[in-house]
Amino acid sequence: MKKNLPILLALAALVVLGIVRYDHFASAYNINAFWRYNSMFALISIGMAFVIITGGIDLSVGTVAAMSSVVAALASNYGGWVAVLAGTVAGLLVGVLNGIIITRLKILPFIVTLATSLGAHGLALLLGKNDAVSIAANSNFGNFGQGDLLGMPIPGIVATVAAIAAWLALRSTRFGRHSLAIGGSEEAARLMGLNVDRTLVAAYAVSGLLAGMAGVILAAQFGAGQPNEGVGWELFAISAVVLGGTLLTGGEGSIAMTIAGVLLLGLVFNLLNFENGLGFISLSAYWQSVIRGVFLLLVIVMQARLLKQRGRKRAVVTA
Repeated sequence: MKKNLPILLALAALVVLGIVRYDHFASAYNINAFWRYNSMFALISIGMAFVIITGGIDLSVGTVAAMSSVVAALASNYGGWVAVLAGTVAGLLVGVLNGIIITRLKILPFIVTLATSLGAHGLALLLGKNDAVSIAANSNFGNFGQGDLLGMPIPGIVATVAAIAAWLALRSTRFGRHSLAIGGSEEAARLMGLNVDRTLVAAYAVSGLLAGMAGVILAAQFGAGQPNEGVGWELFAISAVVLGGTLLTGGEGSIAMTIAGVLLLGLVFNLLNFENGLGFISLSAYWQSVIRGVFLLLVIVMQARLLKQRGRKRAVVTA
């Protein structure tokens, strides 16, 4: 709990700052808009958390989401639920492909997911003919991204359900325990008789499925599949995961703190938008990438120091 205190304090400080400084920060409109938009980033970050916990990385989540948005938009001609299913399955298939190539061919996840990222982007452009693909006007698909249920945004509900399911899976299922064990030491996990390959394929499948769901929300929310969207989303996801205390080396992580990382990054950008509205500063959207990079660099440096300290303690105990 002590190691998570800084991010929780930072999160609380940003909320207090927003409430005190901006008139409509705590309004129902801003809260729902924040929840609706950041649901996509919460989904890809949850998937990324499972992958990083196993000691891997998934650089394809952004372009997979973009590709899935195009698939969903094209499938919306056949109905809203068909669009949701098609986009989600498209992401799942890429995730499974990542896992199979990594486990069967023993290629580094960085290389595999970089290659599938490029492939997914190319496929999105081909399917969309290098342009945004509008969703069918006569379908109810748009409600999935723009609609509310019991006064709450549907994308936010989807992300919340996914977060709860992932939290339970990591804490209480064999898949979660095996993922943590593999991240701690893949060789030791194999010696214990764990089915490492199956667990890794499942982790990348979850990442792909949630990226596909994020793409479905993207298409439904903006009314079109976006083949050129998703650039830098993997950086957001990695930043949120490591901000939440998940080690990039694997073996340790938290879904709840990953969501806290998503909220922290989302709040920073939300506050910047409010500050721009006051007219004292004027920062473009490109600053989001700068901030994500700074956050990621700082947390990586902190994690490196933590691992060094742990190494020294172990060396002292061994001696």
